[in-house]
Amino acid sequence: QVQLVESGGGLVQAGGSLRLSCAASDLNYYMGWFRQAPGKEREFVAAISWSGSSTNYADSVKGRFTISRDNAKNTVYLQMNGLAFEDTAVYYCAAALRPPRSTSTAEWDYWGQGTQVTVSS
Repeated sequence: QVQLVESGGGLVQAGGSLRLSCAASDLNYYMGWFRQAPGKEREFVAAISWSGSSTNYADSVKGRFTISRDNAKNTVYLQMNGLAFEDTAVYYCAAALRPPRSTSTAEWDYWGQGTQVTVSS
């Protein structure tokens, strides 16, 4: 079982940037980021393949967020630029044993505890 620990969240003004990190005990997985705003369901943000050669993004973050991984450091990153109030949420790192067939949370096997991102308007 892999352990995932997120960090890098915080309070930022609209238009600002943050970089989230996810430290993994083992990075031999397909990795992703999800987020959950108050009163809403957890939603897909971005995913990256084992090698990092393939990435996928939710339409709402395309062009603003970038997912990357450093397998030597067992760490996955989410660079978030142009943050908006609507990006406020708890952000979760996730790992999948197999390439997810959809953006459903059910496709992912392990989850971190989450890190809060708050964007002030």
